[in-house]
Amino acid sequence: MTGVERGEWAVLQVSGELDLMTSPVLRQRVHDAVAEGHHSLVVDLSEVFFCDSSGVGVLIAARRLIRSCQGRLRLILPDRGAEDGSHVNRVLGALGVRRLFDVRPDVESALGEDADPLSA
Repeated sequence: MTGVERGEWAVLQVSGELDLMTSPVLRQRVHDAVAEGHHSLVVDLSEVFFCDSSGVGVLIAARRLIRSCQGRLRLILPDRGAEDGSHVNRVLGALGVRRLFDVRPDVESALGEDADPLSA
């Protein structure tokens, strides 16, 4: 998991699995970014090939935290990526929570102010 700053946005890049073992790391990275004053956060999940309920819980908690700071959270969930499509995209859709998130297909569109989100 890596993080970079792109203008006013902090971008966290996650790869591999987002599960019981790795979710606490993402949770801490989100909290650290907010504590450092970043209230505009992009979480790039395009290289995540597995996500379980603990990963979904961290994403929902991140949304709640960012909203409490009047910030913005955007998820990168491409239709294709991480081997035959975004697993996280499918999991969030199956659970009916994808609509809670501002979903973008790539980092560049997430950083643009005028791009329309993919989520309804």
